[in-house]
Amino acid sequence: MSSRDAILGRIRNALAHEPPRERPPVPQVWPRENPGADAMAGRFAQELGEVHGEAYRLPTMDDARRKLAGLVEASGWTSIGAVDRPLCRELLAGIAPGRVAWAGEKGDSPHLPERPEGCFAQMGTVPFFPGTPQNMAELSLGIVQADHLLADTGSAMIACGTPQERLLCYLPPACLVIAAVDRLAEHLPAIWDDVARRAADPALRGEFVFITGPSRTADIEKILMLGVHGPKRLVVLLVG
Repeated sequence: MSSRDAILGRIRNALAHEPPRERPPVPQVWPRENPGADAMAGRFAQELGEVHGEAYRLPTMDDARRKLAGLVEASGWTSIGAVDRPLCRELLAGIAPGRVAWAGEKGDSPHLPERPEGCFAQMGTVPFFPGTPQNMAELSLGIVQADHLLADTGSAMIACGTPQERLLCYLPPACLVIAAVDRLAEHLPAIWDDVARRAADPALRGEFVFITGPSRTADIEKILMLGVHGPKRLVVLLVG
């Protein structure tokens, strides 16, 4: 046994016998005003627009599908990667199956046939997801489902259970977030109970990613550039 294995073994043993920790209290940073869904949706769209993101509120999933079809046609998105979650499945029901690759760890998705690495050019015939960063960066669009939307900052919280799901938020040049209206919250403290509960659940893995608009930087001569560290375009479809 190496020194590394011995150290990690002692850490695992200590954690296994550690008593359960109490959930931290909800931080009292901002007061709760409990605005309605319309007010939060309007605030979310306004805040997201301030950082060059796009938000569209669609009454039904059929409206969301039509909006996606219009965006795909107008933007020339030819290859789509998506997280295999219910709203993503509903949204992409109208897209030809061969144009969508579903994210998942290798071997976790029996409906994804094994394909050679680096063959996104063949997506017109068979959906697959090699999962390497290089291949994921070749996608035109990544689609993820938000667990929460924060109205005060225009942020989307995405629970990413696998590395592929996390990288899908960053690597394609465009990212589309789908969420139901009931996922809106006025600010982070309003969702703290859910975040803390899920973070403490030993059966869950991965991480939470907070997305606030497309990637932005002004490090070089204070000139604002989009898409340097992540997607150049961020679109949120709010359904309901």
